[in-house]
Amino acid sequence: MRDPYSLLGVKRSADADEIKAAWRAKAKTVHPDANQDDPSAASRFAEIGQAYEVLKDPDRRKRYDRAAEMHQTIMQQRQAAREAAERAKAAKANAEKVMEELARANAQRTQSQAENPQGATGETPEDMIERIFGAAAAEQVKAQNQARTSEDASEGVKAEQSGERAPLPVMAVDLIASLVRRFRGTAPLPEKAPDLSVDAAVTVADLLKQASVTVKLADEREVRFTLERGMTDGHVVRLKGQGLKVAGMKQGDLLVALKVARDPHFHIEGFDLHTTLPISLEDAVLGTEATVETLEGSRSLSVPAWSGSDQTIRMSGLGLYDGAGGRGDLVVELRIMLWEKPNEKVTDLMRHMRHGLYV
Repeated sequence: MRDPYSLLGVKRSADADEIKAAWRAKAKTVHPDANQDDPSAASRFAEIGQAYEVLKDPDRRKRYDRAAEMHQTIMQQRQAAREAAERAKAAKANAEKVMEELARANAQRTQSQAENPQGATGETPEDMIERIFGAAAAEQVKAQNQARTSEDASEGVKAEQSGERAPLPVMAVDLIASLVRRFRGTAPLPEKAPDLSVDAAVTVADLLKQASVTVKLADEREVRFTLERGMTDGHVVRLKGQGLKVAGMKQGDLLVALKVARDPHFHIEGFDLHTTLPISLEDAVLGTEATVETLEGSRSLSVPAWSGSDQTIRMSGLGLYDGAGGRGDLVVELRIMLWEKPNEKVTDLMRHMRHGLYV
């Protein structure tokens, strides 16, 4: 179901009266009787009704808000992981280029000093940075080195954005500046190389039983770790010292974003597991006792009378471990299924109900 707040056109801070008024207005607008020429009117009317069912119940509304907030957090974590991977890739490429240029400049300076001790010593590291990345980048690196030497700066460099090229990312500036200090011998090596980000495919069952996961990296290394409680789809695992390798630097961390593979029976929302239960028309009207397959075996479930399609029943404590000593729920979504072949009695009854001839 889509966002119920958007469907009803209300803010997330709306109170019960605002939600009820919005539902009535929307329902009146999209009611099938008022839109007989629109084949989608019935589905839109049902969708608005489902949205109201969620928001009018304080408990269901709180659960939805928590799930939506967690989904947003997961999306932010994924975006941060993607951005970190892009920064790490750019920093590595810049570092390799700078290492080559610095080595070449250092060799030329050594040869120049040998040939003419009183003359010029060749291109300096700062000149080389300016030649490769532009004046703005050179100023950033220079300011970074000065800040590191004097210990006056703690959060990177704020360089003046001038010149033809755009300033480098802070991570790239820090890495390149550290390489310059290394060749000049003016400061110790940085603590570690940039972090490396990868994705790991896991199953719903893996998360529940806290299985071991193996990640194969681009350098042919295989890193193994164990899933823990509190991990769910989109969770980012930090593995210390298992990331990017740069010569002469401490190895960076490995950031592993968990991506849950598609499951034919379950899907994840936060720490809740969702599954569907097909029921017949008579069971939906009269109620029934059904059996639901869970990841821990079959469980019995009572379906109340007059249970509509897309109505949900929560089975407490059968979801994923939340890392705080509890577990999410198994949310059973009901689906009304008709018989394989038409039933004349049911067809006749529906025809009477449509035309108002109740028996």
